[in-house]
Formats: sequence, structure tokens, C-alpha cells
Amino acid sequence: MSALSIRVMVQDAWDQVSLQLAPATTVAETKQRALALTHTGGKAEDFLVKFRGAEVFDESRSLAETGVVSNAALIVLPRRRRPVR
Repeated sequence: MSALSIRVMVQDAWDQVSLQLAPATTVAETKQRALALTHTGGKAEDFLVKFRGAEVFDESRSLAETGVVSNAALIVLPRRRRPVR
């Protein structure tokens, strides 16, 4: 199977990155790459991944197992809501 071309929006950075990943890449690894590329601080565990509007609870699953296909979009956002000041 060829590489998947996906977009990942990192909410904290208000930035989107395009990645070429193997379908066997885990969701957790995808999240870590997106956070690193957008220079977002904090631990990866403090962020969650959403696909098609729903949280991906098992980040150890591969992109293919999660149903991610080429040109799909994921969003990475903080687990906890931050207060507005």
C-alpha cells in the first residue's frame, strides 16, 4: 500500500501540516510528528486527536485501522479546555 497524504491541524499553533505517512503509522506517532513540526510545547499525552469529528481513543491503532485515507484531515487539540480571560 502506498503512503497516505494527510493534513493535520494543530489547534494550539493554529497551523496545518501536510504529512506523507505509511498506513501502518500509529495515530500517536502522527500526533507527535504534527506537534513537533508546529513547535507546540507540552507533552503529547496532553493532546487528543479527532478524525471525522470524533476523538480517536486508541491512539496505538494504525491510520489504516482508524479508517484514515489519503487527503483525510485530523485535528490535534488540548485535552483540557483552557479558561478564557
